[in-house]
Parts: sequence; structure tokens; C-alpha cells
Amino acid sequence: MITLTVNGASHRLDVEPDTPLLYVLRDSLALRSPRFGCGLGQCGACTVLVDGKAVRSCVTSAAQVGGRKVTTLEGLGTPERPHPVQQAFIEEQAVQCGYCLNGMIMTAAAFLQSRKHATDGEIRQALAQNLCRCGTHQRILRAVRRAAALLAKGT
Repeated sequence: MITLTVNGASHRLDVEPDTPLLYVLRDSLALRSPRFGCGLGQCGACTVLVDGKAVRSCVTSAAQVGGRKVTTLEGLGTPERPHPVQQAFIEEQAVQCGYCLNGMIMTAAAFLQSRKHATDGEIRQALAQNLCRCGTHQRILRAVRRAAALLAKGT
């Protein structure tokens, strides 16, 4: 049995300790935002926040996050009160197919916690390990810049 705190709720789960966190989130907790992409931690589709840091859940075991705070896209904001990064992605229409969206938003949210006044180059570097095949890179960059401005204002 492993106890995980996900999106503010505690869950006691009967899973093997080496089960990838991604599988626990999707299969045991029915959270659909982290996605299976490459299974190697290289594409970013499975990104979640662990204690505020962006982590690839496909290569992180459930046991590694026991006692730590896990946040998925579902727990970042709400439909009524989206996180500034979520709001910025909506306003910039920074999604096409949506497969990379989870990783882009979660990585940006973690990055902007400490870099609200980031340059375009710093934003590009922060998102460089998240793959997007649709070509919405410019809209994603605009969304992260918008989110940074919202966060800098304290929104």
C-alpha cells in the first residue's frame, strides 16, 4: 500500500512501489491530463508537479513521490478559476491537437514560479524538452509570456 497526496487529496492505493506514477494517476485515480507519450521521459506529455517541480511521471515510480505533494493539470486550477498559465493558454488559443498541452502547461507553471520576468530565450529553454508536433510553438510562447505577465501582476 502506498499513500499519495494528489491535487490536495490523500489516496491509499494498493499498487507495486515501482509502478510508474503515470499509471497510478491514470489507471487508479482516473486522472486523464498526464498522457503516455514516449514512456522514456523525453516528450513531456506525462508531466506533473511534485512539490512544485515539473516531473515526468512515466519514469517516476509511485514510491518516489510518497509523502510529497503531486499536482496534475486537473489540480492546477478549476474551470471557474483557472491557473494563470491555463488562462493564458485559453486566451492565446495555444492548442491544436492538445497532446502536448499537459506537459507545456505543467512545465510552464513550474518554471514561472521562480521566473515571472523570463526572457523569450529562457522560456524556450524551459520548454525545450516538451515535444509539440502540431506547430503551435509561437502561440505557446505567447501564452507563457502572457502567463508570466499575469503572475508578475499577482493575478
